[in-house]
Amino acid sequence: MLAIPAFRRLWLVTSAAGICDWMSLLALSALATQLTSGYAAQSFALGGVVATKLFPALVLGPLAGALADKFDRRRVMVVCDLLRFGLFVSIPLVGSLWWLFVATFLIEICALFWIPAKDASVPNLLRRPDQVETANQLNLVMTYGVAVITAASLFAVITRVGGVVGGSGSALPTVFVALVMSGVAYLVIALTVWFRIPEISGRATERRAAGPGLIAMLRDGASFVVRTPLVRGLVIGIVGAFAAGGTVVGSATLYAASLGGGNAAYGVLFASVFVGLAFGMGAAPRMARRIPHNRLFGAAIVAAGIALVLVSVAPHLFVAIGAVMLVGGFAGIAFLTGLTIIGAQVADEVRGRIVAFVQSIVRLTLLGSMALVPLIVGVVNARWIEVFGYPVLVDGTRVVMLAGGIVAAVVGMLAYRQMDDRRTEPILPDLLAALRRGEPRHGTGVLIAVEGAAAEETTEQAARLVRRLRAAGHLVVEPDGGERDRERWTAATREAALSGPRAQALAAAAVRADQVERVIRPALAKGAVVVVDRFLVSPLVQFGVAADRASSAGQPGLDPSELESLAAWATGRLRPDVSVLLDRAPVDAPPQVGGVAGEEHVRVQRLLTRMAAAEPHRYVVVDPDGSPEEVAERVFSGLQPVLPKPPAHDGDAAVVR
Repeated sequence: MLAIPAFRRLWLVTSAAGICDWMSLLALSALATQLTSGYAAQSFALGGVVATKLFPALVLGPLAGALADKFDRRRVMVVCDLLRFGLFVSIPLVGSLWWLFVATFLIEICALFWIPAKDASVPNLLRRPDQVETANQLNLVMTYGVAVITAASLFAVITRVGGVVGGSGSALPTVFVALVMSGVAYLVIALTVWFRIPEISGRATERRAAGPGLIAMLRDGASFVVRTPLVRGLVIGIVGAFAAGGTVVGSATLYAASLGGGNAAYGVLFASVFVGLAFGMGAAPRMARRIPHNRLFGAAIVAAGIALVLVSVAPHLFVAIGAVMLVGGFAGIAFLTGLTIIGAQVADEVRGRIVAFVQSIVRLTLLGSMALVPLIVGVVNARWIEVFGYPVLVDGTRVVMLAGGIVAAVVGMLAYRQMDDRRTEPILPDLLAALRRGEPRHGTGVLIAVEGAAAEETTEQAARLVRRLRAAGHLVVEPDGGERDRERWTAATREAALSGPRAQALAAAAVRADQVERVIRPALAKGAVVVVDRFLVSPLVQFGVAADRASSAGQPGLDPSELESLAAWATGRLRPDVSVLLDRAPVDAPPQVGGVAGEEHVRVQRLLTRMAAAEPHRYVVVDPDGSPEEVAERVFSGLQPVLPKPPAHDGDAAVVR
């Protein structure tokens, strides 16, 4: 992903902007308290900073999205960054509380216009639609993880250095330094976007500018949300998810007290939500390999609602922490999946409006639930009840969380029904497939697969890798693969007179199962390095050929998910320790690759890239452009960290075929 120059620069820009946003929030909050005196006035100032950052999204969100779809997105981003530069620098120059509020309000408006323009541009900078999920994951990890830690650390360093250099009376100038640094950073961001990322403008800029007016675009955007089941379900699900999240935030302090804890318990619960969120966003791509995004989104929200119900009935703090982490984890899955759906399945012409609309819904739902929850909690009287002979305190927080969990689960079901395009198929098999693990294997061997939909390239690079490993002293086993597998499959189907697609697919599965049990597993048990040419793709291609031939003959075809499950079953769910992926864009593929139709080639290549994005620690992604020798060198260099040390003896390496 970061090898794409335009996306890498935008990701760095987004990272810098995220650090500036978090550091400026700390600086503005500190400055607001320093410009006032008295506990009440300082509390009002802090609340005012938060309110001025949230309020613009409630009234200007749809307009920001319309501008992102109407005008050149690069120009919108640059203008917003230049304005933020001037506003941040002006706060120390004016030095008054009223201007701090005004400037914060205007800065947030700029951010409101900047974010949809940036988010709507990301898919246009990527090579393939299947890379959107990884791009969103990288941005979210930076914005809500690394950027927060970096900003807090940087602000602490600035404050500490300012206190040492200027003495105890230098707190105010120190905050000014942080604000000026944020402003200068936005100036650098503006220059970077303008001069180094021209791809943001895209080819559709002139067409968008010549399109309908802003009012018509707002009306069309609202109509698109209402009439499109996918987006309608997405909005419904987001309302339920963030209503549940607002319920947790709004009642967390009192809930911690009901568990017998204080501020420390509240802090642990608060941190648990974000830990779960991080794990959820990390697990989402892996689950999306086996569950379509449309199904995964609704299922995650239902699961978050059920987890919130568990939070409401948790008897002890330890149980509550685990349940809260589950809420955060499922919310992270839903959040990343929703962004991926917008980036991959919403047309570029309306993407900016949908992004802005979703952001407005998120803020409105959070503010509404956080405002209503304390009122509802105060209405419900606390009482003790006995559960299996043990007294349990039931107060307003538990009632509210129980109701919030039920509402989130119901809303998740509604979203699932709106978005699911496979209603005739039960979701339980998909969920079980996502959670299922491969069978354990014994031995210290390493299984390396060379993958890629183009058979000629993978065969050559697998052979070069085998020679290189043997020359380095490794014990290498090279099972039959590629063309030899296809020959055995063809012979099996011809001699057994197999004509149906299912029979032919089962024959291909038998060939692969025989290879795994006869050669690969014994070699791994002996500690060998096993190099397989297209361990996953070869059966998928064979099954796909069978399905294509059946379809052309007028026979019922095979479902792609069935073929993928059959491929996994044939290998006993044996997985390579590392897969070398020759990542050539499907658009560059020839119409016929190894006897496979171009459409099948594209499907297989996209499956591989999704798997590599979900588990990057299991893949070495290599650019196949260049001479075979150059590609082979990239492959070997990428495998160096995972290769075992060669045996101490100098004997000849075994050759097994």
